[in-house]
Amino acid sequence: MKNRVIYLDNNATTPTDPRVVEAMLPYFYEIPGNAASRNHPYGWQAEEAVDYAREQIAQLIQVDPKEIIFTSGATESDNLAIKGVFEMYSSKGNHIITTKVEHKAVLDSCKKVEKMGGEVTYLDVQNDGLIDLNELEAAITDKTILISIMWANNETGVIQPMKEIGDICKKHGILFMSDATQAVGKIAVNPREVGVHLMAFSAHKMYGPKGVGALFVNRKNPRVKVTAQMDGGGHERGMRSGTLNVPGIVGFGKAAELSSKEMATDAARLSKLRDKLEAAFVSHLEEVYINGNTEHRMPHVTNISFKHVEGEGLMMTFNQEIAVSSGSACTSASLEPSYVLVALGLGDDLAHSSLRFSLGRFTTDEDIDFAIKAVEEGVTHMRDLSPIWEMYKEGIDLSAVEWSEH
Repeated sequence: MKNRVIYLDNNATTPTDPRVVEAMLPYFYEIPGNAASRNHPYGWQAEEAVDYAREQIAQLIQVDPKEIIFTSGATESDNLAIKGVFEMYSSKGNHIITTKVEHKAVLDSCKKVEKMGGEVTYLDVQNDGLIDLNELEAAITDKTILISIMWANNETGVIQPMKEIGDICKKHGILFMSDATQAVGKIAVNPREVGVHLMAFSAHKMYGPKGVGALFVNRKNPRVKVTAQMDGGGHERGMRSGTLNVPGIVGFGKAAELSSKEMATDAARLSKLRDKLEAAFVSHLEEVYINGNTEHRMPHVTNISFKHVEGEGLMMTFNQEIAVSSGSACTSASLEPSYVLVALGLGDDLAHSSLRFSLGRFTTDEDIDFAIKAVEEGVTHMRDLSPIWEMYKEGIDLSAVEWSEH
């Protein structure tokens, strides 16, 4: 009997690295200053710590520290970027282009922009989760002011062709924003190299603390401006008021420094473990499908459908022992299939039968062996109880069956 739950839900949040916690601790009590207090040593020490963290984070993504604006997390960064650009550049146009598979923080910000009189085009993705670059270019109008496309998808791990999108934006003189929350700290992310002008990311997806994030805002060629969404003391170069979360920012900086050093080795190790997990399911079980492009994706994520097995039910066979997430979202007491998987063209049955496994820095070989065994036993158990699986095995064409409501 295992005495801990195996954690394979690192795309939801990562455990905070103990080295990060250690760096944060002094700023809760020994150095309690407000980074905006300029009149005494405690304030100066807090300000120095924030400046140092800003440098650590800027180094990770190869930008100028002055281009890092601290926020409460990627959701706030997405809001600040999308609404802030829409308000600041309203004289140039009111059209934004995004995709149907973005994080809700982007989609809901875009919905808000529509209520404010903006126009938003939501691009489809192809069956492998990648956008069609021709469709993107065709959607551009003379009113387009922003294109917002995520770097890596939170459910499938699919990485979009950032450089090509950046080239299209440059050609048309349009600002390019990216929610890079799932990518920063796990793969090399360099916004300037690919032509990204605004980029949202978060500490808790890279072994840092929750409740702190950043927005990269390009300062040169072009100098990007955003209208503040939070009014107050004019902190963060006037873009985001509010007392800075000094311990959180220190932790964010330490997490960035550790990722700079360790992400390549982490990625190599985790992609092997991820591939081992996939290979086991595909070879030991029937009707197993890997969702999304398997070439252009994050090294630590896999989204797998086990046909004719309800994902939520499958999780209940092992969720006392393994933490993963399902391809369904619980909304208004009914289970809806994930909008990301639906956008990939998966039918409700496959979308409902999917699980996301996201590995992390603290995932071990033993964890993967245990997960393989538990999931395989769960799938076999669920299928043994399923009349639909029995019909499928008997060769009955399930699409031709007329199901009664009663």
